Amino acid sequence: MVEVFKTNVTDAEVASKIVSDLSFHLPESKINFDLTDCDNILRIESESAIHIESITGHLDRWGYVCEVLEP
Repeated sequence: MVEVFKTNVTDAEVASKIVSDLSFHLPESKINFDLTDCDNILRIESESAIHIESITGHLDRWGYVCEVLEP
């Protein structure tokens, strides 16, 4: 399963910290940001279900916004 999120994260250092935080909670997932994309993409790939509310809640706690990017 893959989920792609549009975010307002623009700082590479912050993105790295968020990836570390999410990786701690989702150790089986591949997580990365594409800050060169105009939507500052957060991509999460996992064999198990990805709980969107959990992801948006994590970014909210960091002070950022994210939403599922619809195809």
